[in-house]
Amino acid sequence: MDDTPPLALITGASSGIGRELARQFALHGYDLVVNAEDDRLESAAQGLRDSGAEVRAVRADLRTAEGLRRLLDALDGLTVDVAALNAGVGQGGAFVDSDLADDQEIIDLNVTATVRLAKPLLRAMVARGAGRIAFTSSVAATMPGSFQPVYNASKSFVQSFAEALAEEVKDTGVTVTSFMPGPTDTDFFDRAGMAEDTRIGTMKKDDSAQVAEQAFKAIVEGEKKAMTGSLKAKVQGLAGKVLPDGVKAAAHRRLAEPGTGAEQDPGRRE
Repeated sequence: MDDTPPLALITGASSGIGRELARQFALHGYDLVVNAEDDRLESAAQGLRDSGAEVRAVRADLRTAEGLRRLLDALDGLTVDVAALNAGVGQGGAFVDSDLADDQEIIDLNVTATVRLAKPLLRAMVARGAGRIAFTSSVAATMPGSFQPVYNASKSFVQSFAEALAEEVKDTGVTVTSFMPGPTDTDFFDRAGMAEDTRIGTMKKDDSAQVAEQAFKAIVEGEKKAMTGSLKAKVQGLAGKVLPDGVKAAAHRRLAEPGTGAEQDPGRRE
């Protein structure tokens, strides 16, 4: 009998949800290929090795064609049982004020890299009739993102893409899962320039370990879609299904517009 541990690929695994999701897979007997573009990746990988998993760290910037090739080359010859395409980036502020290069980086990572990785991974899984692929979507996918327009639109793409793929492969032995966290305690808002000057940046956020634990369960059980995180985040996700887009756009403005951070109760700041 083949007792080789199953293999999981996690992108964006150096911190936040990705690191916690990798930890879930390691704790449940998976070996790992982990990817990120920053220098925290090796530290994260070592922590995962301490749990007993065999871990290969591939440092590559998936916003670039070179980075995508580096990761795909590292996967050559491996059987990826689970792929969690989690890497993502955002940018706050008014669209007319943002740098086009920043907007393009969101598209390059959240959309282009997601598609370019999903294609070979899903083809291989369908060919052998087994596998699980997961996408980190967001509650943001359900609403127009005033003062975060390209990010929310990118997550709307990811959500639609994932649900379409789930339907396409439903009879192949492969499952596709999208999970949708709300605002989560990661470095996302710092990197997006939203940590100090927006209401969403200063408000209390969900625990990334809780989000990852719920996402792991959804992935291994083959759920098509899962709201993850706190009850508040799940309620926000449900509200996003029924409220008119104009109402949601106005509500998002109150959360993401620069200068709203001072409106947040200081007792709820992190």
